[in-house]
Amino acid sequence: MKQQTVNYPWFKKEDTDAFFALFQNNLANFVIISVTMLGMGFPASLVFGKVIPGAAVAVIFGNLYYAYMANRLAQKEGRTNVTALSYGISTPVMFVFLFGVLLPANAFTGDPELAWKIALAACFISGLIEVLASFTGRWLQRTLPRAAMLGALAGVALTFIAGEMLFNTLEMPVVGLFVLAVILLGIVGKVSLPFKIPASLFAVVVGTGLAFSLGYAEWGVVAEGASHLGFYPILPSLAVFEGFAYLFGGMIALLAVLLPITIYNAIETMNNVEAMKAEGDSYNVAECQAVDGAGTMLGALFGGLFPTTVYIATVGAKWMNAGRGYSILNAAVFFIAASFGIIAALSAIIPVAVVAPILVFVGISMVSTAFGKNKQKYYPAVAIAMLPYFANYLMTRFNNEAGTVLNELSPGIVPLGEGAMFTGILLGSITVCIIDHRFKGAALFSFAAAVLSFFGLMHAPEIGIGAAVDFALGYVLVGAFLGSYHLKDLRVVKNAKSVSKAEAA
Repeated sequence: MKQQTVNYPWFKKEDTDAFFALFQNNLANFVIISVTMLGMGFPASLVFGKVIPGAAVAVIFGNLYYAYMANRLAQKEGRTNVTALSYGISTPVMFVFLFGVLLPANAFTGDPELAWKIALAACFISGLIEVLASFTGRWLQRTLPRAAMLGALAGVALTFIAGEMLFNTLEMPVVGLFVLAVILLGIVGKVSLPFKIPASLFAVVVGTGLAFSLGYAEWGVVAEGASHLGFYPILPSLAVFEGFAYLFGGMIALLAVLLPITIYNAIETMNNVEAMKAEGDSYNVAECQAVDGAGTMLGALFGGLFPTTVYIATVGAKWMNAGRGYSILNAAVFFIAASFGIIAALSAIIPVAVVAPILVFVGISMVSTAFGKNKQKYYPAVAIAMLPYFANYLMTRFNNEAGTVLNELSPGIVPLGEGAMFTGILLGSITVCIIDHRFKGAALFSFAAAVLSFFGLMHAPEIGIGAAVDFALGYVLVGAFLGSYHLKDLRVVKNAKSVSKAEAA
């Protein structure tokens, strides 16, 4: 019997809030990219003419593909409440590419355009690695406990998203607190706002108006934003291939940066797909990782140099009851915005304190999911998996300016923050196994942590043999200790079987 086709809508009103949340998340990254590259000395013609349009290509591709995946899932399961996965530039990876790839390349070559080409080649390789890593996606999803994956993700959400954005919200107290109240009322409280305007749209319009009328924002930024308007055609480029010669030459050391950050990106996608599975939408994690890698490579071919990922904001979109329309709209708007310089104009006009509360909601929704979608007995595992990102936040935000103070506070902060995603997942996995008395699994996760530490994927500033020996030895000791309990359980089971056989005889 032929399966009946489900009338899955192209767009519904709930998609509007989700669109603003996703658009603003991506917009914030595009703003950071623009401001940072201009500050490094990269010409505006390159930033707005090549990098932003190229990055937009990746965003457009992924949003459209995930809208297609959502429709496919809706038809497969015969329901219309499927939410498309949110997609965009990975924020942590973006910072690594800005300061760990682009900046060294610019310093080495002294030529911004050549540095851009080298970064393009690095981005393309990163995408290729993630496509190859997708073949292990399903195995990792089956092996790693949900509490560990969602807990590590909640650590990112609480610190870099909810926490950081709440700080930004309060930079303009009158505006920020009002916008936050609008978001909580309209999205969390599900209360209808005046004229039934979507909460995010109402917050942005009214919040921006308040900022200008109360003097928090100066009218001069409007002219500054308008100056960036123009036509920036989205065209493919051969620059990525020119960059390979230099990447595999004088800049070969950059390859050491790509492996860990790409693995991190693949795990970030896996965690976010797992979060959506917990919410009821089960997507193929391997396919998602391959799409992210393909989007990254496609963006590099058009001049964009930043890897992409499934976003943490997906859970927020699910809570808003969004469908696939917000992804399609996001793709369309970014095509127009990148082509005509609207991204640069909006970034100059809309204050950060106006958009930050929306991301506060995204962060707290992810933390809520991490606890709500796990049994209460696993709460300790969720909590311990979150903790490495507190250290990572301190390390990222304060180590450069106040490294001595941070070290005096505790010399363990920086090592705990390095490779925080791996540390959070493995500590959480060990804890889950201990709670379930699966001591063999706990020991194996401990030994895995030892291997990653030894080669510098955890607790070390860079990859290398013997990068974090003390941590590796510590995890080996933990693995041996927990393994002894597994052997003890085996002896108990063996003795019980012997007694049963003797009684039967």
